[in-house]
Amino acid sequence: MSHLNPLKLHVDFREDVTQDEPLLPRAYTLTHSDSSGDLFLTVAQQYNIPQISGMYTRLMRDEVLGKWDTKDDLPCLHVYCHVSGGLVVGTAGWRESIFRQHMPMVLESFRYGDQKLYKSHPELDDATILVHFHRARSRQDKIEDWGQPQDYRLQKLRSSSDEEVIN
Repeated sequence: MSHLNPLKLHVDFREDVTQDEPLLPRAYTLTHSDSSGDLFLTVAQQYNIPQISGMYTRLMRDEVLGKWDTKDDLPCLHVYCHVSGGLVVGTAGWRESIFRQHMPMVLESFRYGDQKLYKSHPELDDATILVHFHRARSRQDKIEDWGQPQDYRLQKLRSSSDEEVIN
């Protein structure tokens, strides 16, 4: 299981959102650099299509998308992973295992990167997280409950000066 290093997360809030509004629509586009390990999170009302349109990203399809919606009139965070189909590297099983291994870091990135939204809307920490694993054959798609955003808070992180950081 991998965890977030906040120093490696770069967050871009687009013009159509602020750090605490609106809740709906609100979407996340998360990509990473294999060479540096840096994570790039865009928060906007829609997915950042240019961020995932490069040839390398289209081939790897290792981006993770998320969006807030409602389920039974309660907020729900939907997270989407492309496991198979189209131009992708690796078998569906292998890709799914990698997404699963890194999902805690992904969810920590969403929670930490958008922490002011949670301060403005503390009820979001109790929302359901549904992770969608998309496959070429839709009957093999999986949707799983991955808990709540509060499960992915960075509780305590020691900095070089030994200060505690809590989000």
